Amino acid sequence: MITTFDRTTPRDLAAELPARLSLTPKTTLAGQLDGAWWPYSRDLAAELPPLAAALEEPWGRITRVTVNPTRWPVIPHTVPVDGRTLHVAWFTEQDPDKLILLSYTVGRWDLLVIPPETEPAAAARLMAAAAIPGSVLTAGVLMADEAAIRHGIRDAVRREATWEGEGGACMSPFGYPMGRSALRLPESTWR
Repeated sequence: MITTFDRTTPRDLAAELPARLSLTPKTTLAGQLDGAWWPYSRDLAAELPPLAAALEEPWGRITRVTVNPTRWPVIPHTVPVDGRTLHVAWFTEQDPDKLILLSYTVGRWDLLVIPPETEPAAAARLMAAAAIPGSVLTAGVLMADEAAIRHGIRDAVRREATWEGEGGACMSPFGYPMGRSALRLPESTWR
């Protein structure tokens, strides 16, 4: 029997895959976010180089990044990116679901950070919502809305399963059990 070990680390994986981004189109409408980023892992040292490389053409050279430490287990002070250094800082006051990117010459951009373990459908909804020009929704609000959507979907699936399992007759139109096991049929007067 031959056993093969996968020695691919998150750092190797992130370096090989393109950054998953959704950016707000260029417009005069200023919003709370400039787009969304869906990293493959929580390893900033591995995830930031592909992100900075992907953003260099549309936004210019990124020189600094700030994060909230609650979402990242290790925060390096610097990360090498294409022969230069990207400085990383953390602030507990910053929204945990937001990444701030800074450039000396161009400005500042705020990205929603979608957790790596997020399901693709939820990530697609979040990426689309974060890229709406002029949106007043913050990163925290978008994540809370997505959590409510996931909870609503799970609740609806549970109610439908209960409805189907009970034959549908023992549930109210709102999906709640009516407290009886079967509907009584009127006795037949026909003999």
